[in-house]
Amino acid sequence: MRTAMSAAIAMLFLTLVHRAVAEPVSSLADGRTGRIEFRSVTPGGPTELVRRTYPAAGTVVSGTLVLPQAAEGPVPAMVIAHGSGGILKGREDAWAARLNALGIATFVVDSFAPRGLQSTSRDQARLSTMANLADALAALRLLASHPRIDPARIGVMGFSRGGQVALYSALEPLRRGVIDDDLRFAAHVALYPSCSILYRAAAVSGAPVLMLLGGSDDYTPAAACHAYSDWFAAKGAAVRVVTYSGAHHDFDIPDPPHFLPALQSARGCNAEVEVDNGAVRRLDTGERLRDPAAISAYFRACMQRGATVGGDPAALARAEADIATFLRGAFSLPVR
Repeated sequence: MRTAMSAAIAMLFLTLVHRAVAEPVSSLADGRTGRIEFRSVTPGGPTELVRRTYPAAGTVVSGTLVLPQAAEGPVPAMVIAHGSGGILKGREDAWAARLNALGIATFVVDSFAPRGLQSTSRDQARLSTMANLADALAALRLLASHPRIDPARIGVMGFSRGGQVALYSALEPLRRGVIDDDLRFAAHVALYPSCSILYRAAAVSGAPVLMLLGGSDDYTPAAACHAYSDWFAAKGAAVRVVTYSGAHHDFDIPDPPHFLPALQSARGCNAEVEVDNGAVRRLDTGERLRDPAAISAYFRACMQRGATVGGDPAALARAEADIATFLRGAFSLPVR
């Protein structure tokens, strides 16, 4: 008995050691699914990402890949990017299941836990959104190597901070901060993203964009995103914006709406960032901010506190239908 128990303990120890020293994968050519560790980078801002001056050592992050059941041939896939509260119960996994039912593979990426974070909702400066974006782009590159995934039909979907990732990944200078070739997302789905600080670029991918907004969102107000959608449309992107009347931020979570006084929101900011050259301009005054200290001071000062978050079953039902319709068109999927 003791010998068998000792052998079992030794095997468990070896397994844990193997997991601890296992190298993150750089290819999915073996067709694996489940939890996957892979390499990304952690830029401190858009200029670091565009110029690739981020730390060369990189960062190991993780994601969970699920393929749709009974799928034939290479299938489309969606990278799912979480918000500033991290992966929430009843949101990312629930959306993954809905997309799997449509015949779409899903890769839910965790940008926080591997970096020792749980949330940035009280202090968005704890991690630049560009790190989340870099993770999504690294995930795109990784998924493109999977034999059961069609590299030409990989999209990105995100919530709040992750919604910014879904939008910013369409900006070519930011994409090229991670991707060396012409691989790019085929569709962008942003749920209640923050649009008060507009990231702009001379070139966008041209892939279709869907924004789903809450009409009563006081965390990431819808009005700013309507302005951002106009910019995308002017750049030639096929963009659709849907605003759900009365819905708050996080309208797709199971918890009822409630006010959180500590949430940090950029709703008081009104600026644009030209990612090609790093220039920042205040849209309320027209002032151009060039000094890094002045840029940091402005963004610290325009942040505000407190917002209402919570689910809205009617908005969620509409979002399910709107996303299904959008992705069927973007990925040429049959109606089920």
